[in-house]
Amino acid sequence: MNRQSRRGKVTLNDVAARAGVSPSTVSKVLNSRSDVSAATRERVLSVVAETGYRAAPRRDRGGRQALTVVLDFLASPYAGTLMQEMLAAATELEADLRLSLPPGAPAEVWVAEQRAAGAVGLIELAVPLPGAVLAAARDQGLPVVAIDPLGIADPRAVTIGSANWAGGRTVTEHVIRFGHTDIAWVGGPLHSAPSAERFQGYRAALDAANLVADPALICHDAFTVEAGFRHGRRLLALDRPPTAVVAGNDEIAIGVLAAARERGVDVPRDLSVTGFDGTPLAEWATPGLTSVEQPLAGMGRMAVETVLGMARGVRPASRHLQLATTLTVRDSTGPVSV
Repeated sequence: MNRQSRRGKVTLNDVAARAGVSPSTVSKVLNSRSDVSAATRERVLSVVAETGYRAAPRRDRGGRQALTVVLDFLASPYAGTLMQEMLAAATELEADLRLSLPPGAPAEVWVAEQRAAGAVGLIELAVPLPGAVLAAARDQGLPVVAIDPLGIADPRAVTIGSANWAGGRTVTEHVIRFGHTDIAWVGGPLHSAPSAERFQGYRAALDAANLVADPALICHDAFTVEAGFRHGRRLLALDRPPTAVVAGNDEIAIGVLAAARERGVDVPRDLSVTGFDGTPLAEWATPGLTSVEQPLAGMGRMAVETVLGMARGVRPASRHLQLATTLTVRDSTGPVSV
């Protein structure tokens, strides 16, 4: 069947006939009723995806729309801060947020499930949505906004992030002004666009100061405390350890601080450490962590407002939105020891 039947727009009856079920069964599937077998549900959703059938997004009795937020981590200050602001923005705009792990079902089926549950748009939070999902979302009329996307930005999604390159350069220049020349980088995965941009900012600051980035002082890993602790241990055990560590996010920096405490390395007298994100971790760390602050609250709010606007047919001003970063200096950085 083509995406439109000979009579014109695909109807619920068309879907029922193709799936070999009654129209009421199709309705139950689209309204997420539990009294339908898994096999029948998957068959109906497959036909919905194949035919391009578009039911009107389901709303509750208060007339609220829904947004699906796709993420694979929540127990992090970064994700928690973003989610809190997205929830506040959605509440103000009379919309609901639904959380989902990255899709495991076939792309078209998963997208059809989101539409059937009332979603009018998708927000991906620092996770890569497969191209097949983005294509299915476009075909089924669901706009997508990506916050801090991993990998190369896909033109089928609007991206929201911060000035990562500028932030990476600014914080590296900060420790250079304190006289540091042996400056390590402990960042997130290189396939993460924000991490790669921050790393390039670090490299640009070193180049501008005629400093060479020693390969032994450069590490790329996960955005976790554990990764920071592991690489901090290795760096501080070198014959010539760095006098400063620029970390790709606050959690990595907290791990480096823990490694320094384990070895009896005083921060900032013997080692300066910086973070990125400006999460509550930075303020409550011991010592207080110098960090590049992302406008996480603004990024979360912008994502909700943008995807709801796109669902109404409003085109965003840009496909790639970047908000400015600021450097907050605390007690974890200081002059190099002589």
